[in-house]
Amino acid sequence: MTLNTRSPDAALRHARQLLLERGELPAGLIHDHVARSWRRSLEAGLAPTGRLAEVPQLDAFEMARNADRRQELLANARPVMEYLHGQTHDSGSMVILADERGVLVQALGDADFLTRAERVALTAGASWHERHRGTNAIGTALAEGAPVVVHGSEHYLERNGFLTCAAAPITAPDGRLLGVLDISGEHRNRHPHTFGLVRAAAQMIENRLFDARHGASIRLRFHPLAEGIGTVAEGVVALSEDGWIVGANPAGLSLLGLAAADLGATPLPRVLDLRVDDLVDWGRRHSGQALLVNRTRGCRLFLRVEPGRRAVAAAPRQVAAPDDALAALDTGDARMQAAVERARKVLGKAIPLLLQGESGVGKELFSRAVHDSGPRRDKPFVAVNCAALPEHLIEAELFGYAPGAFTGARREGMPGRLREAHGGTLLLDEIGDMPMALQGRLLRVLQERQVTPLGGGKPVAVDFALICATHRHLKTEMDAGRFRADLYYRINGLALVLPCLRERSDFTALAARLVEEAAPGRGVALDAPVARAFAEYAWPGNLRQLAGAIRIACALLDADENVIGWRHLPDDLIEELRQPPPRPAFAQAAPTASLRAVSDAAIGRAVAAAQGNMSQAARCLGISRNTLYRRLKPRPPRPA
Repeated sequence: MTLNTRSPDAALRHARQLLLERGELPAGLIHDHVARSWRRSLEAGLAPTGRLAEVPQLDAFEMARNADRRQELLANARPVMEYLHGQTHDSGSMVILADERGVLVQALGDADFLTRAERVALTAGASWHERHRGTNAIGTALAEGAPVVVHGSEHYLERNGFLTCAAAPITAPDGRLLGVLDISGEHRNRHPHTFGLVRAAAQMIENRLFDARHGASIRLRFHPLAEGIGTVAEGVVALSEDGWIVGANPAGLSLLGLAAADLGATPLPRVLDLRVDDLVDWGRRHSGQALLVNRTRGCRLFLRVEPGRRAVAAAPRQVAAPDDALAALDTGDARMQAAVERARKVLGKAIPLLLQGESGVGKELFSRAVHDSGPRRDKPFVAVNCAALPEHLIEAELFGYAPGAFTGARREGMPGRLREAHGGTLLLDEIGDMPMALQGRLLRVLQERQVTPLGGGKPVAVDFALICATHRHLKTEMDAGRFRADLYYRINGLALVLPCLRERSDFTALAARLVEEAAPGRGVALDAPVARAFAEYAWPGNLRQLAGAIRIACALLDADENVIGWRHLPDDLIEELRQPPPRPAFAQAAPTASLRAVSDAAIGRAVAAAQGNMSQAARCLGISRNTLYRRLKPRPPRPA
């Protein structure tokens, strides 16, 4: 029986076997995106059959933290998911939202499908990245950056062959990939309209995200047909006050011939043959009407102008927007905005703050803004880095000491940082690095609100607002016995997770603010190629690294310069910015390896894992034992 006369599932299984044995795929049997994904799955060392290697699974705390980080996406996706679930109800399927790493954030499903789906970990917290699950709609849509369908035996792992899945990426208005929307169900219940449904739903989420983020901006809605305006297929862009395109949905980028990197670097007249002032004026005089405009290159578009929405008070009493140090931190990112709003609600209240986040995200900056925005702003702000002080000095530094308390002590003694913070705010930075012995003393101070200096003396009453910050996961440290549970629950009044720079949606505005702070009043801006490189870079040092790079660049500007280019950046940063994005570890191991070499490596790993048991290795690889022996035979040398 030839490949063409096999059943579809048998033909696909045979094709996978050919890929494993020869590194080849029959032409025309599978879609191109599935073929590319199978090859990536093979390179990742996955075997189509056998036991699945351990796959990352978030615990309950990590899932809550992950959901908090993606609050904006969840808020705008949930209504669309519920609508989508209503359209697919009783079809034996699930509607799934995954983040940009392929981790499932939320799932809605039919009860008759949930049990079987749970067996293959279609549950919140599970990773469906290709390197963990092989070819699947969620992971493959992320890898391809495009909507995909993966049906039945097109899944690389045979254990997932009972599924049919359709998925579409969700893109933020600034061009960042936020996640994937997916519909998964029994492969026998495949419906031809599911793919179109999930693509339209993803576009609805993207348009909701756009309106939520740019509701206060001038927006242009356009389409080649006048009837297309207002549909999910319309293009939308947001304009700054001076006419630069600062946000767009994917359809808008496509219709204008732009890429995500062009956002914030493209004035409107560069793509549409009209002046911004004329356009805004026309929009005021012809509200809701469509205008036919010419692109500077190519087709004509029907366009409708929408002015920015203005807030309308729900009650007669209007409250002015806060204008304080916390408000200055809000440059448009939804997670940072939520952190600012929550912190503001506890200002002046006896509730300690616990700030968490990677090193360099601005925890001290946030703490100082909390202090400067609260009722203690005129009192001291005292910051202590618990990781920077030697262990034998930290006790004296915090609690102070009496005169002559120990050899080398000051003659007059020292009050200590806790007493210096009296009336104001105390920041204990990197509290996760505080030695266990001192954690007990600190707990006593927080409970009794009194400090007893080293070397004796009377207890002194202290009153301060407490903020603690750490890059560590304190609950994990507590479970491991490295952090006291009673202290953890004492300092964990309101916990806030500050987003890392690579996850923030306000990068352009944030960079512009840092440039203005480094060179006030000079009108300095980033050159477009540098701005694109900055936006695409991962910034492992977060806000601290970005601010440092901008300060250096502004210092290197000549007196008559106001554009930061490559020559104004440190050499080591230029080298990192110009490097291609890091490839997965398996790709780095053999970047030029052929498929045959990758297949040989997979066989070698399977044999080693089975400790020489050829039957077990063959089962793990999904091939026969005879095929395995044939592949292990030395190949004759090629003729010279």
